[in-house]
Amino acid sequence: MQCLVSSGIRAPALARARRAQAPALGRRTVVRVSNVAAIPTTTSTDRFKRKADGSYDLSAPPPFTLQDLRAAIPAHCWEKNTFKSMAYLALDVAIVFGLAAIAYTVDQWWMWPLYWFAQGTMFWALFVVGHDCGHQSFSNNKALNDFIGHVTHSSILVPYHGWRISHRTHHANHGHVENDESWHPIPKKIYDSMDKLGQIGRLSVPWALFAFPFYLWKRSPGKEGSHYDPECDLFTEAERSQVLLTNTYLLGMIAVLIACTIKLGPLAMFNLYFMPYWVNVVWLDIVTYLHHHGSHDISEKMPWYRGEEWSYLRGGLTTIDRDYGIFNKIHHDIGTHVVHHLFPQIPHYNLEAATEAVKPVMGPYYREPVKSPGPLPLHLVEPLVRSFRDDHFVADEGDIVFYEKVMTTAAKQ
Repeated sequence: MQCLVSSGIRAPALARARRAQAPALGRRTVVRVSNVAAIPTTTSTDRFKRKADGSYDLSAPPPFTLQDLRAAIPAHCWEKNTFKSMAYLALDVAIVFGLAAIAYTVDQWWMWPLYWFAQGTMFWALFVVGHDCGHQSFSNNKALNDFIGHVTHSSILVPYHGWRISHRTHHANHGHVENDESWHPIPKKIYDSMDKLGQIGRLSVPWALFAFPFYLWKRSPGKEGSHYDPECDLFTEAERSQVLLTNTYLLGMIAVLIACTIKLGPLAMFNLYFMPYWVNVVWLDIVTYLHHHGSHDISEKMPWYRGEEWSYLRGGLTTIDRDYGIFNKIHHDIGTHVVHHLFPQIPHYNLEAATEAVKPVMGPYYREPVKSPGPLPLHLVEPLVRSFRDDHFVADEGDIVFYEKVMTTAAKQ
């Protein structure tokens, strides 16, 4: 009121002004209500493209960018803690030697199968440590990363630099039919050119679960060279010396295994090392295959791209997170894979927080993993078997393609 008095406006004049304004305000209100009623209600999810049946078209370009996802991730998720990484490694190594000491001391027939599985799982955990070293997410010290990567990978006969470089190629081309490096789909013409043994070994359970050592030696169908050969087209001229260094580490590990065999005997080494090694291989093939195949939604086929339809972001969005029950922390959250594929420099102990941060941005493009119904991830058997049964090859042409199934003679008839 002080403002009104000081401005010299009298009360009667103010009342007249209000009455004069009332009809105009009322008319504007009516117009606004009419306009709002004419606009259909929208939700935040309507920005995502849908198919004719109303389901989301996750093969379409997403309405967000890689930068949007990066901006959503808290700053602390990018921080590498060398002490924490070394602590995880020390625990893994202590468990490996502890398991071997217990099994060798007890030396009972019933103990060995339990040991094979437990130790093979720990070998797989060591692989994941070396995997993080290859991505330089173990620490900020490249020399330390490469040394730890060599030690962990050589201990399970994996060529650190050879695999690191091919895995870098995989990340840089994930979701691309021809340019991806591991577990990528086979075009129909290449599938038809494979012999029966090759088709079985690549595309059937359980044989495909033992594929990793053969992949290291011969790569995938349609690609030439070896992870051990410095002249392979995977490697640049500057990287060939790195491959030779890795081969030296592997020769050293083979010498250790020979010495242990002489000292302990072939049977002991069969139990202590050979069988856990193959359990580790099965773990590796199952987990890496399920990163890119077998959606929990049985009606969904994962898209693969070529040409202008492919992008780093769209390829990365075709990866799938999985819940491995009690093994999630044992193998360092390797099942939390979507964020890792897009931002591999994030340490494993920050992947869960980073994933929670990007989920609101990704919307339906994030496929929520089905929770393990118990300590053992037996729920993953179904998508694994289904994918190997139905996902055999993709069309030779097309920039967005999906796996197709080989028709049996009976089905053709």
